[in-house]
Amino acid sequence: MRRPRPLWWVPALLIMGAIWSLSSAPQTPGPSLEHPKDWIAHFSAYLALAFTLARATGRRGAALVIAAWFGALDEAHQAFVPPREAGVQDWLFDVAGAWLGSWLALRGAARPSARPDEPPERAVGHAT
Repeated sequence: MRRPRPLWWVPALLIMGAIWSLSSAPQTPGPSLEHPKDWIAHFSAYLALAFTLARATGRRGAALVIAAWFGALDEAHQAFVPPREAGVQDWLFDVAGAWLGSWLALRGAARPSARPDEPPERAVGHAT
């Protein structure tokens, strides 16, 4: 766990707002995204979301859970936006991107520390 950084909530909430806004539109702007391009978009968006959430909370697990729940909520929301549809595969790509994003944000944060009952390591090249 790392120290939470509250300012990271700003980009996290902006990304969530952008995802929700795009999901509310009958058509996304730009060219149509067919499989697998839409899955790449899902993966990338949730990678960015979980990265910012992990930095905001300082916790990989919290970031993954928040992003996964938001992805599920967003997929359910899309079911009510004609002609969009909800998809489990889309949500799985959301979760995969969120996992990678949360891992990248806090890589190296969970390194195990030495046990207190172990003697400290000796410097290489010094005789005792």
